Amino acid sequence: MRLGLSLGYQTAWSTPADHLALAQEADRLGYSVVWAAEAYGSDSPSMLAWMAGQTERIDVGAAVMQIPARTPAATAMTAATIDALSGGRFRLGLGVSGPQVSEGWHGVRFAKPLARTREFVDIVKLAIARKEVAYDGEHYTLPLPDGPGKALRLGFHPPREHIPIYLAAVGPKNLELAGEIADGWLAVFYAPEFAEEQLASVRAGRAKVGKELAGFDVVPSVPVVVGDDVASCAELVRWYAALYVGGMGSRQQNFYNQLATRMGYGDAAREVQDLYLAKRQRDAAAAVPMEFIDRTSLLGPKERIAERMREYAAAGVTTLSVTLFVADRDTGVQTLRTVAEALDLSGVGE
Repeated sequence: MRLGLSLGYQTAWSTPADHLALAQEADRLGYSVVWAAEAYGSDSPSMLAWMAGQTERIDVGAAVMQIPARTPAATAMTAATIDALSGGRFRLGLGVSGPQVSEGWHGVRFAKPLARTREFVDIVKLAIARKEVAYDGEHYTLPLPDGPGKALRLGFHPPREHIPIYLAAVGPKNLELAGEIADGWLAVFYAPEFAEEQLASVRAGRAKVGKELAGFDVVPSVPVVVGDDVASCAELVRWYAALYVGGMGSRQQNFYNQLATRMGYGDAAREVQDLYLAKRQRDAAAAVPMEFIDRTSLLGPKERIAERMREYAAAGVTTLSVTLFVADRDTGVQTLRTVAEALDLSGVGE
């Protein structure tokens, strides 16, 4: 199992300089990849290109580039460009986002996300491989049939004809699609105790194209808090869990709430959502079960984190990407070092 660093996106309490410093420390420590995200603020490719120019070995990955934000061709151009700038160190993570962002921010209908994702990935692969991009799909038609456009190919030679593609997937059908068309899966709220059900969907997708799970990168983003008291560590993650389970999406369509329900936390998930949507965020955070937080995070002293890493590796994780819940840059750097030491102690690192 390898290590990754999930930086997320820029917030009111982070700076690009902080994220760069953490990425550089992860590079020095031998982490395999640093991921940047986007929602409706900072974009991931700008951050990744900037970090790629100031790191040496670590891969830079989009987790994710939003499918509704760009055309497939623009996505392929960006991916190929960052891959060239970084010397072949780019990983392309894709996701459809959610209805609120897709329709409210990008003005793109959210309907039929799986079919749109499949077509989007088809076109991205064609472009990066420098094949002529001609496509006749339900959602994308290239070139347009009633105008002067013609089928084109990427206008320069990137370092690789195939850039690893990852899908951010939560539901069973999206997990199956990831197994079928992608090289890896970007997971959230990954609990080793529940992983087999999710991996079964991925395996089903792999089987459709005659492949096994071997070689497929399973990449959960896992909160990490180092400290002597596990319950105190969990308190730093509680607000994040409440935001996603309770407030990320509408009452009718919250993929993370549905995931928590499938994991066996249905009653708690409903309560967290009811409280969060009633603008009682503090009460919503308090209602998140400690067991849910502990199962989906790395909490406590180094030795406990190492033991938990063994469980993640046994549950199919190939790249464990940590999300740092820390107050400042120095604490983040120290946490990265402790996580690397924990991996060595676990005996499951590559």
